[in-house]
Amino acid sequence: QVQLVESGGGLVQVGGSLRLSCAASGRTFSSYALGWFRQAPGKEREFVAAISGSGSGTYYADSVKGRFTISRDNAKNTMYLQMNSLKPEDTAAYYCAAKWGGYDVRASVYNYWGQGTQVSVSS
Repeated sequence: QVQLVESGGGLVQVGGSLRLSCAASGRTFSSYALGWFRQAPGKEREFVAAISGSGSGTYYADSVKGRFTISRDNAKNTMYLQMNSLKPEDTAAYYCAAKWGGYDVRASVYNYWGQGTQVSVSS
């Protein structure tokens, strides 16, 4: 069982930066691949980025590649999403998710989810 809690969201201007954190419970944190997803009002939840259990493998949606960086600190049971050069279209609720084994871009295969943190980018 894994419990996830996101933090770090807020209101930022276009071009600004935010760092989201996802704190996890459990002793086998490094056995789980982790992902960030986001959902804007009236839209489906979409993949943002994912990272392998060791942290050596990462994958990004094209829309955030070069602007966002996913990382994890297994000693602290925490995952991060550094978001730079934010755009209005990045406005959404951001969710972290965990699954056993390798990472995936499909939300449906993740077993554990956080409650979400809101990111709003003003123009």
